[in-house]
Amino acid sequence: MASTVTPSKKSPEAAPHTASSSARPGYGQLLRTRGAWTFLLPGFAARQPFAMLTISIVLLVQHTTGSYGVAGAAAAVTGVSMAVFAPYGGRLADRYGQRAVLLPGVIVHAASGLALTALALADAPLWALFAAAVPAGASVPQVGPMVRARWGVRLKGSPLMSTAAAFESVTDELTFVLGPLLATALCTGIDPAAGLVTEAALTLVGGLLFAAQKRTQPEVGGADGAHARGEHVSALRVPGVRVLIVAFLGIGSVFGGMQVSLAAFTESIGEPGLNGVLYGVFAAGNMLAGLACGAIAWKAAPQRRLLIGYAALALTASGLWAAQSVPTLAGLGLLVGMCVAPAIVTGYTLVEGLVPAGARTEAFTWLTGAVALGQALAVTVAGQLEDRFWDGAGFLVPMGGTVLALAVLVALRSRLAARPRGRTVARGVGHREPVAVD
Repeated sequence: MASTVTPSKKSPEAAPHTASSSARPGYGQLLRTRGAWTFLLPGFAARQPFAMLTISIVLLVQHTTGSYGVAGAAAAVTGVSMAVFAPYGGRLADRYGQRAVLLPGVIVHAASGLALTALALADAPLWALFAAAVPAGASVPQVGPMVRARWGVRLKGSPLMSTAAAFESVTDELTFVLGPLLATALCTGIDPAAGLVTEAALTLVGGLLFAAQKRTQPEVGGADGAHARGEHVSALRVPGVRVLIVAFLGIGSVFGGMQVSLAAFTESIGEPGLNGVLYGVFAAGNMLAGLACGAIAWKAAPQRRLLIGYAALALTASGLWAAQSVPTLAGLGLLVGMCVAPAIVTGYTLVEGLVPAGARTEAFTWLTGAVALGQALAVTVAGQLEDRFWDGAGFLVPMGGTVLALAVLVALRSRLAARPRGRTVARGVGHREPVAVD
């Protein structure tokens, strides 16, 4: 639908976006956005360690304790801690700026990761591992949400926002292709501690480089002006955000359940090195589907796309537990990955219409935190299932998580409708002739 603007005024918010708004949205047009590469490259480096953290903890602690249940519990504490503290980090970034949150955060995270590594190698008791896992998770730098918030500033009002959401999903999945492969190679080929040590180093270096990009970070308080008036708008108060949190918890159950279950499956057949390969196939499917989502000019409403995509995810995830061979598991993992991306892309796209600009970093971190929490719970439950039952029992976790989340989405789908846009400007210039803008 065309929007209207008056010919006498030009919105300053549109200034960062240099490509023509009438052009068909696409990746080429997106990447020509002025200033984009200044935060994309360091942002990619800074978010890479996030994909290495859980699998590195699982492989290290399982090596030192011999139990997937204990390893899953240690990783779960990290994930829960991240899920609890990440939204507050996003809120602080909205209030005080991303740089102010990143600089101390990456230092604390690197120190905590190294402490967790040392404790695991020293056969420390479980409570000590938990004590180090809490700050390690709480300080995980939320670079993905911060990059998405920067896109929101550069592309405000542009049809490229959906393309940017897809591009960010692809970037996330590229890290989830490379991260587990790198962590597994380091832990199995060099030393069980090498994964966590590398993760800590990359977090510190990448986070500092990203924090140095001050010119592209959103203005403190956002564009809606709520903070300037002394008001605080919490993203969690938006009903649609709470529904999306449930959906992203289910997505997290897929990530966590597959990480533990694939590790257990490949070890049971005597090929532990295949763990990273199989997880990489899953993440590659996610990445390819994300690319397609950004290249398609969608006509269906995002709410409808989310429901359809999530139903496909629940269906494919429900077949994982029955896989008995590497080719079958690889094929199913590819299909599951291809269904994850549309759900993630559409969920992040919906945030733009649901949440005021001054609370979007917080909203993005709630969704990222929900994935981490779902992953943490899934790692714990899947680890217990693998220890107590048959090899592959952990694959029941992705099925249960996605089916339950789908039921909530269907029941509460009306809450995903976009918030009404303000009409003050329209009333103030109603006497002028509107100009159509595609």
